[in-house]
Amino acid sequence: MKQLPLVAGPFIHKGNTVQKTMLLVILALVPATAYGIYLFGLPALYLFATTIAACVLIEMACLKLAGKKVKPFIFDGSAVLTGWLLAMTLPPWAPWWIGVVGAILAIAIGKHVFGGLGQNLFNPAMVARVALLISFPVEMTKFTHPTPLFSEKSPDAAAATDVTFGQASTIDGVSSASTLGHIKTEVSLGHSAQDLIANGFDLITQSLGNVPGSLGETSAISILIGGLFLLAMRVISWHIPLSMIVGVGLFAQIFHTIDPSKYAGADVHILGGATLLGAFFIATDLVTSPVSKTAQIIFGFAIGVLVYIIRTWGGYPEGMAFAVLLMNAVTPLLDRYIKPRVYGRDRKGTPLEFGEKKS
Repeated sequence: MKQLPLVAGPFIHKGNTVQKTMLLVILALVPATAYGIYLFGLPALYLFATTIAACVLIEMACLKLAGKKVKPFIFDGSAVLTGWLLAMTLPPWAPWWIGVVGAILAIAIGKHVFGGLGQNLFNPAMVARVALLISFPVEMTKFTHPTPLFSEKSPDAAAATDVTFGQASTIDGVSSASTLGHIKTEVSLGHSAQDLIANGFDLITQSLGNVPGSLGETSAISILIGGLFLLAMRVISWHIPLSMIVGVGLFAQIFHTIDPSKYAGADVHILGGATLLGAFFIATDLVTSPVSKTAQIIFGFAIGVLVYIIRTWGGYPEGMAFAVLLMNAVTPLLDRYIKPRVYGRDRKGTPLEFGEKKS
């Protein structure tokens, strides 16, 4: 009996659905989100809820305009996750319209312009983050000192409503720069980075996140808990997070060793800013990251290097969103030239033949 060559390998389905994957990522974000809302009070909660609600509503409108069924897509969790991630990167006391404009940019421009779920070339939340940062630099760089819930400094419901939805003037009294922003500004004025870090950077405080910063980016410990959960559940692999952290840390330490008075060390760059949130939750986006493990390592390391370059010599103290979008653009190239070997095919992609060959 003649044996036909195998033209396609068998495939094993993992059983994960889009909805399940989105839910696991959302669960992993809960520790950092809950702690961020606790640190920055009710204004952070209001902005968080507004951003997610706006993303869901914009998703519904885009689906209607595209002539697609709303229910299957609106309940897959992708719009909620996009809004969640976007809110995590916003200043916690930003006005409500920042969240709404960000939702339009993320869902309508970053996602549905490309065809919807699974078709986008760029991370939607980062598209919104970059556009907001360029368009509204004052609102996007005005951070607040932590005002924990139930503390004397924490605004009550009325004051928080005025902060988020009104024209509260009290924000000017508590506005501040992030850790990286403060160091970058002071170094540009001629102060020593080494002295600034020695006098103002506490490893424990920074790890806990009790510092000015974005809603969900400050607490390294809570983000790490969520990231380890994703690794344990096999939603992500270690390749992108580890290579990205190494990229940031390695270059930071090299330049810190060369001139500690101008450049902060690896600990500041890894624990400060969006490094850990980007490594575990943003760069690992399944749609906009490479497929093969080798390509993922290159992808993650390059993001880390770009983050450091933009932070150090660019016009912004935080370069995560820019770095992710730049490497999102390179992802198709990495997938084309660094392909994983498919079961049943050789490394060139040619189907393997089984059975005896005719002489």
